[in-house]
Amino acid sequence: MGEAGVAPPVFLALAGHPVRWRLLVELARSDRQVHELTDLAGEPQSLVSYHLGRLRAAGLVSVRRSAADGRVVFYSVDLVRCGALLSAAGAALHPALGLVPPPPAARPPAGAVLFLCTGNSARSQMAEALMRQAEPGARVRSAGSHPKPLHPYAVRAMAERGIDLSGGRSKHLDEFAGERFGHVVTLCDRVRLVCPAFAGQPELVHWSLPDPAREGDGYTAFVRTAGELSVRIHHLLHRVPPASTVEA
Repeated sequence: MGEAGVAPPVFLALAGHPVRWRLLVELARSDRQVHELTDLAGEPQSLVSYHLGRLRAAGLVSVRRSAADGRVVFYSVDLVRCGALLSAAGAALHPALGLVPPPPAARPPAGAVLFLCTGNSARSQMAEALMRQAEPGARVRSAGSHPKPLHPYAVRAMAERGIDLSGGRSKHLDEFAGERFGHVVTLCDRVRLVCPAFAGQPELVHWSLPDPAREGDGYTAFVRTAGELSVRIHHLLHRVPPASTVEA
């Protein structure tokens, strides 16, 4: 078969459909339930579910059952896989078009981010620490709706990444009620349900991450959570404007 008959790369075939592209764009911002995606896309739920199925089959989108309500599921996008497939699509057209990450550029510290989970004992503390490591000077906070003591496995997982959490303190989200944030990121499904309104209308982002303390495989779950948080924070930083552009 000649080159004219070569099928387009899988990412272009999938993402080129307008509904699937809209779903990917929305999931790149936040994990979503299917009814939220239906509202955002302005399409019938049956059509949205069909396209979500296509994206799941290709490994671009995954689903996770809510810890707050087992009848609810959250969809999330695998941005790492999307990036790899997009790079491969460019290289398939011409070797010079394979994506190469740009060199790190000097920029002001990122605008303020608040990470929330239920206990502020693991996920949100780890996210705060990882973002501080990735973006020194950023104003980043973490809190919980029902604070509990810092989990020793969270301290251990961060220590493996060169971060000392041993002196951390769990905080209630009310402590930050008067602060302004550019982004508020909820890391568990329960705290998403009780997240209060914050001044300045920050962008609300949800990452549906299970509580590693309840996962059943001990320390391994904390290591896995740290890895997922690290990847998500890397991508979040590309969306967070510098502090100099955010109203104090």
